[in-house]
Amino acid sequence: MADLPALVDPDLLLERLGAPGLRVVFVGSAETYGKYHVPGATYLPYAMLVRGGKTVPGLVPPPEKLAQALAWAGIRPEDHVVAYDEEGGAAACRLLWTLALVRHPGGASLLDGGIHAWGGEGRPLENGPPPPPAPDYPVEGFDPGVTIEADELARRLGEPGLAVVDARTPEEYTGAKARAARGGHIPGAVHVNWVETLDRGRNLRLRPPEALRALYTAAGLDPGAREVVTYCHTHHRSSHTWFVLRLLGHERVRGYPGSWSEWGNRPELPVER
Repeated sequence: MADLPALVDPDLLLERLGAPGLRVVFVGSAETYGKYHVPGATYLPYAMLVRGGKTVPGLVPPPEKLAQALAWAGIRPEDHVVAYDEEGGAAACRLLWTLALVRHPGGASLLDGGIHAWGGEGRPLENGPPPPPAPDYPVEGFDPGVTIEADELARRLGEPGLAVVDARTPEEYTGAKARAARGGHIPGAVHVNWVETLDRGRNLRLRPPEALRALYTAAGLDPGAREVVTYCHTHHRSSHTWFVLRLLGHERVRGYPGSWSEWGNRPELPVER
């Protein structure tokens, strides 16, 4: 399955369903999965991909918990995973980011448009319970090139070649809507609301690459930035931004899992409004 692109068109996935080594995973609610899903897909509750908690819910679970989560979804190291959801791709991209974090060797892709494009355009659906889980997935550590912690990011603010992208709403970015002790954004961060990357007229598929590049360039993201950090409130929406920037050719993109729920609640960290 190594020939699957990072962004998979629904028609291409339809052709490949049932192929050896292909694992299609729905990330979302059990209720939706039970009603309808891509034939043969497994199911992963989003909550299994994050540590949870009231203050900083998006932190990465410990390796043993992620091993259980990936096994729950039936993922084996050799599988090529195609992830999808019902919300435009953010939840699915948190799974893709997690797979990159644990150095998944089998490859991973996003289903363009998710269930909206798949089911809304008449492709087959099935219902019923998920298959049994796979054996525990071997998680032996995390790739530091995929994630970043608050202290490192704070030390490196203003560093040439480092760009920070805020994927939240305009109100969150400006501080008009504060979901933490403080409102605003990380100093120097450019703002691109993640939903602006979606084509609402095409069942929430991604916009064409040239439109996406223009969107980030217009926001001030330097196309030549050597390293990019993405964040939102819990690294849910910004996982999607991480995926899009990788898709556009940015090789060094790191997600900040603490995101604003951590940064905005730590008074020693700088804030810009």
